[in-house]
Amino acid sequence: MKRSFVLAQISDLHVRTAGRLSYRKVDTLSALKTGIAQLNALRPAPDAVVITGDLTDFGKEAEYATVRALLDELTLPWFAIPGNHDARPAFRRAFVDKSWMPSEGEFLHWEVNDYPLRLIGLDSTVPEKPWGELCEARAAWLSARLAEETEKPTLLMLHHPPFISGIDHMDRQNLKDADRLAQILMHAPQVMRVLCGHVHRYMVSQLAGVIVCSAPGTSHQVAADFTPDGPANFVLEPPGMLLHQWHDDQPMVTHYLPIGDYPGPWPFYDAQGLID
Repeated sequence: MKRSFVLAQISDLHVRTAGRLSYRKVDTLSALKTGIAQLNALRPAPDAVVITGDLTDFGKEAEYATVRALLDELTLPWFAIPGNHDARPAFRRAFVDKSWMPSEGEFLHWEVNDYPLRLIGLDSTVPEKPWGELCEARAAWLSARLAEETEKPTLLMLHHPPFISGIDHMDRQNLKDADRLAQILMHAPQVMRVLCGHVHRYMVSQLAGVIVCSAPGTSHQVAADFTPDGPANFVLEPPGMLLHQWHDDQPMVTHYLPIGDYPGPWPFYDAQGLID
């Protein structure tokens, strides 16, 4: 078994059919193409990619067909969980051929045990609602999975953040049962990260001593407006992805990488030493 593992995380793709702009402003399809090209070009290549929800904008069959065609261009193994903009039946049909997709059951949970780290995807969505839930049935499923392998390092993925971001309109639609998740995590020290999306910003928090990371969107970001009852706005700040790097002799490290072309790289040193 390898002693290291790298998981790339992207989130909130909000793909529409060709030519349609999200909110009449954002070309999410072109943004995803750029993100996939950058993922494929990473060297050394990550071991896998996880998409933490909102693959489509409206959960339509045509949107899933569009996003699936793009995701099939990834040269890396990939996994996905639904977000509040997704629709479970269409999501399941779009990815039914993937080994991680459950063929039956209400929730689209999955686990992957093929790597040095165990990956668990948790469906936190509530149909036609923006917030997320960890109901008793979902909590029981998660507790049972974590109890199966208590020694293997584990990453838990869900769409809705189990923390307060300070952005009011997003905090009204986060995970409503964060306390229940915290109780589960208190008995699961093997969980090294909780990875989420939804807030379209890179944020880091803690829950029951576990680091929680939310990924930026692949196209647009939620405006960083921390005023009480601030408006629900987005901005075209640089899109991004996260790289979660694990090695068995050191703590996990998470990197934020902007998506796109930027000047550089240039050397710090030349033949005379540090460039002056």
